[in-house]
Amino acid sequence: MSLQAPNGRIVVWLTLFVGVLFQIMPLPAVVDDWRPDWLLLVLIYWTMALPHRYNILTAWVLGVVLDVLLGATLGIRALGFSLVIYVVAMHFQRMRNFTILQQSLLIAVLVGVFHLVVFWLQYVLTKASYSNAMFWPMLSSLILWPWVFWFLRRLRRHYKVR
Repeated sequence: MSLQAPNGRIVVWLTLFVGVLFQIMPLPAVVDDWRPDWLLLVLIYWTMALPHRYNILTAWVLGVVLDVLLGATLGIRALGFSLVIYVVAMHFQRMRNFTILQQSLLIAVLVGVFHLVVFWLQYVLTKASYSNAMFWPMLSSLILWPWVFWFLRRLRRHYKVR
């Protein structure tokens, strides 16, 4: 089977799988708080690039998968992913026209919204405690977005994903 399958679905699902792996990969405690939301970054890219194919349903399914893999309350990350991807899907044309710096700033805000939703749901369901460390992934995602965008765009063009 070739990676140039019709519509390049294999490439997209491989990148989403790698995003899941990076999201659950164990890291040293020093850098674990700074872990970017790899899966969310990949989902945002594919929603911007192909909004009619990869959108809220994809985000919900991958959020549930991530909740199962992390052993979290089922549906918390699914709801967070879905809300963020809904915003991206509604404004994908505008986001495509932003500069990479503007996109990075917007990605940081969206990652912050995701973490606030996850914290709020954890607080309501399990009385989680607040920590400023939950906002550090915003900064790491802001810094990594240009490279993630460049890499995924290059993959999309090389394998002619449509």
